[in-house]
Amino acid sequence: MNTIDEKKNYRIFYEIVVNSLAASLVNNFVWFALTFWVYLETKSVLTTSLMAGVYSGTVALTGFFLGTIVDRYPKKKSMLFSSLGSLVLYTAAFLLYSITPLAVFKNVQSPALWIFVLLALVGALAGNLRAIALSTLVSVLLPEEERDKANGLVGTANGVSFLVASIFSGLAIGYLGMFWMLVVALGLTVLVLIHLVFRKIPEKTIQHSEEHAPSFDVRKTIAIINAIPGLFGLIFFNCFNNFLGGVFMALMDPYGLSLVSVQVWGLLWGLLSLGFILGGIAVARKGLGNNPLRTLFLTNIIMWAVCCVFTLHASIILLSIGLFVYMCLIPVIEAAEQTIVQKVIPPEKQGRVFGFTQSIEQAASPVTALLIGPIAQYLFIPYMTTGDGIRWLGPWFGTGADRGIALIFTITGIIGLVITLLAMRSKPYHTLAKNYES
Repeated sequence: MNTIDEKKNYRIFYEIVVNSLAASLVNNFVWFALTFWVYLETKSVLTTSLMAGVYSGTVALTGFFLGTIVDRYPKKKSMLFSSLGSLVLYTAAFLLYSITPLAVFKNVQSPALWIFVLLALVGALAGNLRAIALSTLVSVLLPEEERDKANGLVGTANGVSFLVASIFSGLAIGYLGMFWMLVVALGLTVLVLIHLVFRKIPEKTIQHSEEHAPSFDVRKTIAIINAIPGLFGLIFFNCFNNFLGGVFMALMDPYGLSLVSVQVWGLLWGLLSLGFILGGIAVARKGLGNNPLRTLFLTNIIMWAVCCVFTLHASIILLSIGLFVYMCLIPVIEAAEQTIVQKVIPPEKQGRVFGFTQSIEQAASPVTALLIGPIAQYLFIPYMTTGDGIRWLGPWFGTGADRGIALIFTITGIIGLVITLLAMRSKPYHTLAKNYES
């Protein structure tokens, strides 16, 4: 690749990152606002945990399918499919909300509530097709030595979208309501779609024979991954991490809203999202070092150690510090995994691999999210409000429903730390490290 083509590819990459930033902003905006709104309308932890389960479950079920689409079609077309799908589903959600009496949405058993939730959530999830396509574009447009930094830039963009969406979703629900939130989401999605239509993305057309064309055959994708010894170990390690992460997905909003108002919680998430940006910037400027796999595991050790302590007391300050550190580390972990896959898997097969890893790694989260709501509601919360927890833990840990949720967070952090330390001593870890260096 000559200097002129390289500069052109960088410019195109930056344009697509900005476009994807806007699309991610809309999708995060809808997801956060919907979660806040449903909890405030229903006052049900079970409802938010079920939503988290539906969200992550859909990601798990569709990741492989979306990855195959990315390998089969040009990346720009895949991104257009993504935005168009979001637009159609958001429009359907808007129409349903407009014709349904507001009182109906306060009943957790209302079919209209759950249809509305599904339409909005799947609309947000359509953005996963774009995310997979963007990961493969890093390999298509940029040289290998710059990909870790490019992945860091993508992480920074995700952090910016998370920050802005966090701030404005809380404010939108608190002051404007669901109707105008949907209006804003629809308008921004249209602008993103129009902008992408007029962007040109240079791609080498890959001619697939009928025998070797990307297909929805899971066995072929497993064979691709299995050809890289140790890669399955990394995927299953991240799968277990997401199993634990489902706890935070399901219970963090109820815990935070027990400490502060929805407006403050939304603004706080926005400020904490600076961690995403700082972590992404750090990777974009410094890279991941000579051993991204080691960087990934060391980052996990720090992350789970923080999770052991950030809810030991009912303090919004302690929670904020812990979440900020957590957010700084997430872009490093994601960039490390993407960089490893981009190095060991050929570009024409990366869509299926990224989609497969997304499906496998996300498969655990819905299980946790669906289980942890009832476990919190019927076991840990009673334990810390009327049970033996008052006597054994209450004097130093505190009592009440929020402390029941906090106890779950602490136990989750301890489990995550132990598993990470054990994984670093495993054979798949050392095997993959050697394969990456070779």
